[in-house]
Amino acid sequence: EEVQQLAAQLQVNLEGVTIIDAATSPDTQKYADLLYETRKAKGMTPGTALDLVQNDPNYYGTLMMFEGAADGMVSGACHTTADTMRPALQIIKTAPGIALVSSVFFMLLPEKVYIYGDCAINVAPDATQLANIAVSSADTAIAFGIRPRVAMLSYATGESNTGDLITKVREATEQAKVLVEAAGTGVPVEGPLQFDAAVDPEVAKLKVKTKSEVAGQATVCIFPDLNTGNNAYKAVQQASECVAMGPIMQGLKKPVNDLSRGCTVDDIVNTVVITCIQSMAS
Repeated sequence: EEVQQLAAQLQVNLEGVTIIDAATSPDTQKYADLLYETRKAKGMTPGTALDLVQNDPNYYGTLMMFEGAADGMVSGACHTTADTMRPALQIIKTAPGIALVSSVFFMLLPEKVYIYGDCAINVAPDATQLANIAVSSADTAIAFGIRPRVAMLSYATGESNTGDLITKVREATEQAKVLVEAAGTGVPVEGPLQFDAAVDPEVAKLKVKTKSEVAGQATVCIFPDLNTGNNAYKAVQQASECVAMGPIMQGLKKPVNDLSRGCTVDDIVNTVVITCIQSMAS
């Protein structure tokens, strides 16, 4: 009733929209039983399952997807990222061949769209995880009609320096190439590359002496850790005043996306559209 009243006040047409109240829904007990069966080996009790389904819309929505009653979910306007993603990781889980869930931001710059990953989820990915983030990000690019040219970023380009982080990025690059070859997508992956060498053709000419499909023309930028990625996307967003759409989650069997608790109406609409495209692609 509250939703209907608000819609009437705002003159929003809810025709074709199904509004579900988990407290009174005839499916609540069914979903509670399903949650219990799915998680009882982890200590879930029937009472806890019912409480979660009745009072946490993230669990209700995730179970709808699990049952095929929904194709995707957008949450986060009133919940933390952890609260949004926890049910999906517990119930939906990762897509076949994907080792972990990661995230990207679409950076809508005036000259082109870049994809930055991972800027929201994985704090300190190892080489294997970084390779998986690269492949998932390339798949996301393909789903949205962006030709992926993947740059594995570091503080050095090629053989110009050494260090543990550079070694990790170099190993991740090689692993990502193997994954791409196995998938048959033909996505070019190169690294380590500095950000300027990845996106600026003139800098790439100076720093990359070998023939490259990525240097100077990267569309997908993979950062070596969350600290770098999160600060980089925010720095670019603030400095250029571009739109940063995300975080867009990737790697789940069905799409779940997380909103900021300070999101605008446009943020919500854009994220819903992205979730629909992800669902159609999967």
